[in-house]
Amino acid sequence: MSVPVAPGRLPFLGHTLPMLRKRFEFTANLRGQGDLVEVHLGPMRTYFVTSPQLTHQVLVTDAPKFHKGRMYDKFRPFVGNGLAVSSGTFHLRQRRMMQPAFHRDRIAGYADVMVRAARELVEGWRPGEVRRIEADMQGVAVTIVGEALFSTEIGRRAIDEARRSVFVIIRNGIVRALSPGFVEKLPIPANREFDEAIARMRAIVHEVIDSRRDDDTDHGDLLSVLLLARDPGTGAPMTDDQVFDEVITLLTAGIETTALALAWIFHEIAANPEVERRVLAEVDEVLAGRQVTIDDVPKLTYLGQVTNEVLRKYPLWLVMRRTAEEVELGGVRLPAGTEVILSPHTMHHDPANYPDPERFDPDRWTPERVRQLPKGAFVPFGGGIHQCIGNHFALTEIAIVVATVCSRHRLVPDRPVRTKFTNAAYPNDLMMKVVPR
Repeated sequence: MSVPVAPGRLPFLGHTLPMLRKRFEFTANLRGQGDLVEVHLGPMRTYFVTSPQLTHQVLVTDAPKFHKGRMYDKFRPFVGNGLAVSSGTFHLRQRRMMQPAFHRDRIAGYADVMVRAARELVEGWRPGEVRRIEADMQGVAVTIVGEALFSTEIGRRAIDEARRSVFVIIRNGIVRALSPGFVEKLPIPANREFDEAIARMRAIVHEVIDSRRDDDTDHGDLLSVLLLARDPGTGAPMTDDQVFDEVITLLTAGIETTALALAWIFHEIAANPEVERRVLAEVDEVLAGRQVTIDDVPKLTYLGQVTNEVLRKYPLWLVMRRTAEEVELGGVRLPAGTEVILSPHTMHHDPANYPDPERFDPDRWTPERVRQLPKGAFVPFGGGIHQCIGNHFALTEIAIVVATVCSRHRLVPDRPVRTKFTNAAYPNDLMMKVVPR
């Protein structure tokens, strides 16, 4: 069975340039060419998946037959072999060791950090002032993940460094991952900034690990779980490098997605008056004038629908996998070592499953409509053995921050928002006026 080749292929560069120039438009246009489309990243041939059925097969049904792909290879020398990058038996071992950090009881403890950080954020706002909301949401996300990771005093320096460096790593990393190998060796500012940010984070995180390595106390933070974890098979702890890799994974993966979701939630609430009315009414009814708690989160059902709609509309652009053995995908036999590209954005904007996909509609997420979605159509946190381990942490954080803000303020747009693209859509200059309720 032949696989169609995406249009616009250039000599030597393949489809990399048109992909980076057009991004969502390029990948959305692949949908009409077949369930599997050949795309070239430089000289390397990859296969782009355009259907939810094949997405589910790669992420869930045949997940053990796939390892993390080329995009993650490009990150591994810099961010290590943490859960977001690792594959195979090592990934499963690390996931088992880290799972207790995200148990429901543990997340209840982190919720205190979330509530305090959200309260401090809104208490720092002044009536009528105009805030850069994406910066505020990045700040609160760094505070929450950082304090959940590092509860001791030396960890404060690591949190400060994370504020400075994590978004440099995230934004420059995707361009490096999709570009030919020679690009990362060029003496350009983006490469220098990326390398310096990684070096700074590595130095401070190892300093924190060194200060805690001989401490057998569970401080209630994520770092304690990493340091005290033991391999169930051998009883061996993680090495310092393994702990560092997982810390960087939690910082990068745990901050970007949540900060983006929070910023876009406030944008969409303000842009849709009926959505705002329903969110505020629900928050008022559930909280009844008091501070939000973790027990309130499951009661904020409409806010949950709003969150899902934001995660649908503004997901990651690309995820890559590599076949670990021969796999039949869409009637095509792919040998071991074949690179496969998945696109949550393409899945989430398929009009076959989401009519008028650019329209913001939280009612897509009523239980009746959710049951009609095919598996693989909604993958904001991935799926299967590689599903994001912190998805419940993130959803709890989002609910607590939004409920805290909405219980006290309305955020009113001050100017149209601009969007910039990396591996997701970033709001840029999301300027909103603080209006006390």
